[in-house]
This record gives sequence, C-alpha cells and structure tokens, in this order.
Amino acid sequence: MERESMEFDVVIVGAGPAGLSTACHLMQLAKQAGQELLVCVVEKGSEVGAHILSGAVFETRALDELFPDWQERGAPLNTKVTEDHIYLLKDGQKATKLPNLIVPKTMHNHGNYIVSMGNICRWLAAQAEELGVEIFPGFAASDILYNEDGSVAGIITGDMGIDVKGDAKDSFMPGMELRAKYTVFAEGGRGHLGKQLIRQFALDKGKSPQHYGLGFKEIWDIDPAKHQEGLVVHSAGWPLTESSGGAYLYHAENNQVLVGLIMDLNYSNPHLSPYDEFQRLKHHPIFKQYLEGGKRVTYGARAIAKGGFNSLPKMTFPGGLLLGCDAGTLNFAKIKGNHTAMKSGLIAAQTLFSELSQVESIGGKDLTVFTKNFQQSWLYKELFTSRNFGPAIHKFGTFWGGAFNTLEQNIFGGNLFVTLRDEHKDHEQLKLATDCTKPVYPKPDGILSFDKLSSVFLSNTNHEEDQPCHLQLIDTAVPIVINLAKYNEPAQRYCPAGVYEIIDNAKGEKALQINAQNCVHCKTCDIKDPTQNINWVVPEGAGGPNYPNM
Repeated sequence: MERESMEFDVVIVGAGPAGLSTACHLMQLAKQAGQELLVCVVEKGSEVGAHILSGAVFETRALDELFPDWQERGAPLNTKVTEDHIYLLKDGQKATKLPNLIVPKTMHNHGNYIVSMGNICRWLAAQAEELGVEIFPGFAASDILYNEDGSVAGIITGDMGIDVKGDAKDSFMPGMELRAKYTVFAEGGRGHLGKQLIRQFALDKGKSPQHYGLGFKEIWDIDPAKHQEGLVVHSAGWPLTESSGGAYLYHAENNQVLVGLIMDLNYSNPHLSPYDEFQRLKHHPIFKQYLEGGKRVTYGARAIAKGGFNSLPKMTFPGGLLLGCDAGTLNFAKIKGNHTAMKSGLIAAQTLFSELSQVESIGGKDLTVFTKNFQQSWLYKELFTSRNFGPAIHKFGTFWGGAFNTLEQNIFGGNLFVTLRDEHKDHEQLKLATDCTKPVYPKPDGILSFDKLSSVFLSNTNHEEDQPCHLQLIDTAVPIVINLAKYNEPAQRYCPAGVYEIIDNAKGEKALQINAQNCVHCKTCDIKDPTQNINWVVPEGAGGPNYPNM
C-alpha cells in the first residue's frame, strides 16, 4: 500500500535507557559542532516509561558521562543505598545472612540509587526533546525497511484500526515509513525486530545462545515503622529449588518497597510456575516482615537477557546498530543493565556522529568502528570480567556457582584464566511432564499473594480487543499435539499474565485459548515455548501495560 514517508538522519526504536541515551548524546555532539541532525525515537508504549520495568538499583556511571549536572537538572534519583543485606534462603522459614566477605563484590551497592527506571526514562525523554529530538510514543515499529543492497533503511510503524480478521475498520490508519541513514534498535530484551536482525545478518554466529530470566516486580506501600529508606535486600535459594535466580526487596522513598523475583528460564520442570514461585516467596519471614500490613499497588513482569559477554551478538549491521538489552548488554553479576544499556547508547552516538559528520555520508554502512569503540570502553571490560557469572550458576548450582563467582570476582577481579560457557538453549531444557513432579502451590491469600488476573489489573494493561492476535502460532496444532501431550502445555504456567489457557472447545476437544488482551509484553512465551511455535509481534501502538513508576 502507499504509505506516508518521513526522512531522518537517525531513527531510534525504543525509548528506554539505551535509545534515549543515544538520542541525547547524539544531539549534544551535534550542537557542540554546530551541526543539525534530524533524530526521532519511536516508542510502542502509550507514553515514555509505560513499558519500562526494572528493579532497580541504579549505577550512575553512564549518566554521569551523559549529564554531569543531572542533580541540578532534577533527575529522579532520590534514594541512595544505605545498606546491603544478602540472604541464602534454605526453605520457607529459614535463612542465613551472608557476610560481605563471601559475597561477590559486584553485588555491593555502595554509591548506587534505588530508582524507578520508568521515571528516569521520562526525565531522559524531556532532556532529549529539549535538545531537539522528536519522540513518537504510541507508535509500534512493526517491520524493517531495507535498501536494494540489503542494508537497513528504516522502519514501518504498525497499521492502526485493523480488526481481528485483518480487515480495515472505519478507524484504519496505515503505518508510516520512517526512513533514516542509520537505524538504532533498542527495544529491550528479546526485541521483536532485534531477533529478526540477528537472524537476517547472522549476528550471533560463533556466540553462546542468549539466556533469559523472567523478572517480576511489585510496588508496596508499607507501614512507616517497618520502612528503612535505602535498604537493599537480595536473596538466593528458596523458593527456586528446581531452578536458579534470586529475589530482591528495595526500600525506596515515600514508605514504598519494590519486591521481586528473577527466575532463570533454563528450568527443566514443565510444571513450574514462575508466577507462583514469586507469590510464595513473599510469605518467607525475610520478606513478610516488611510486607505484612502493607498494600500492593503495582505489578509487572518482563524477561531479561542475561547471557552477558559470551552471548553478545555482533552489534552492527549495514544501516544500523543493536543496543542495550536488545543485544544483551546486561551485567548479570551486578543484576544491572541500565547503566550498561546507557553506555552502549553513548558509544553508539559517538560512532554515529563521527560518521554523519562526513560530507559524503549517505548511510547504509556497517559501522564496524562501533565494535572498536566498544572494545575500548569500560562497558566491554565490565562485561568481560563478568562473563563467567551466569554459566557458573548454571553449571554448578546456586551454592557452588556462588562460591566460584565470589572467588573469581573478589580475588581475581573477573580475570580468571578460564571462560565458562552455557551452550544449552533455554527452550530446549524442558523434560517430559511425566518425568517431573508437580509442585503444590498454596492458594493465594489475598494479603501477601494474589491470583494472576488481579495482578494483571494492577499493571493497567489494555489492548484494543478487535485486532489481530499479536501472539502468533506458527502451527496451530502444536500446542495440543506436542506441547500438551509432552509438557502439559507449559505456556499455562510460564506466562505471568494468564494469556494461555487449555480449554474444552465446542466439540469437546482440548484447545489453546489465547487471551492476548492480558499480555504484559514480557516475551517469555517467545523465549520458553519448547517448540518455538510462538512468535511475539507488536500489537497496535499504545497497547500493553501502562506502568506509572516502575
């Protein structure tokens, strides 16, 4: 169809920390040089920050480089970390507090801040707009434009007003072509377009497969008498007895705590429910002591890319760059990906500006100089020295893997002579349902633990129901014939939003029902489906969760 087209120097997909840092620094460099650049950011959320979900304890290193005067500018970093408590949970009642001496130094948070990354991104967006960046919230980048030579030429935003059958409604608006000399993809973990680019340009050739965890987060208002602003609590062990990962509870400002669980998606028991593991975590005395008597105000979930250095794909291709969690720059040894995503954006901006400053620049190049710039940065060193953290946990388990990581980080500074690798893909790890024991999860009490639908309600998730399903099945028979028969269809449990249900249809046969309007855009189904039969694509722009301050 005929589409309207707009031309830019750089189009950035995703208004997260990586994308907004790229936009801000690119315009800073242009203004310093007296050069004009046309830069736009497209964001599928209804507003900037609506889809941002992060713990988050924030390290300011990249922000200090981007805006050295961020405090004077009113950046929303108000709660400095005052204490670190780390526990090994033995069961649902017992815990051992670990002394700092035997904790990897990467887990220490002195000098960091407890923040809402959604609010930081809103603040970054305001800085970007002041610098002249155009930001388009509510527009989903649905497809990639290519030049005749195969280089990336930009993106197409999604059509609006298509009904569930694929026909145009009265409200139909075709998507636009946003063309650029260079396109930056910064969609977050398991980006819809990022995964296409990795496949199209074989960016992961010779790399370990990417690994993921599913992260949960709730915000609670708690009794002021129990609140210790600046306290950071982390735990490992229970309830993740058949998987790896860890939990957190951060005391933010205004008598609020941020509580969550990260569960690695390489688990093997198809009966496990990450959501229910999180709900029972909150009954442990270490967490219950703060939450009891409080009120839950927000819920969300998001998959995170945690493969680190060994899984990092080539981040350049003809016509563009792949940044932040779209590439997998999160440092799992720190459980932090925001400062690393921002730094990837700063490196990208410097690389792009250098190229666009050339009179003869017409775009479409493979900016391999980005790789050189990356390798000379502190980001590369940080990811390299943390390369063994995840593989050690996967190979040796929480206890011995943790011991290895303490030794490597605290004694050898991450420069041990060995490189551990995890070459097993997360979705290939499930065992047959008949070979595994079903865990017994307590019924939610409505006080500390809750059902999925009441949680989804708190995420403010909304989609236009009369639109094509954005959770596409490659083969509609697979969920019943293979996934239900072999794995008791794990989508019923790994989805944190109740999207997938096995029902009896009108013929009395088992069928998979997809409640796409519940989707919180976590991408877990796209990652964990054992047959890789689910393809997550963007719904209409502005659909999905609307997180106020996550």
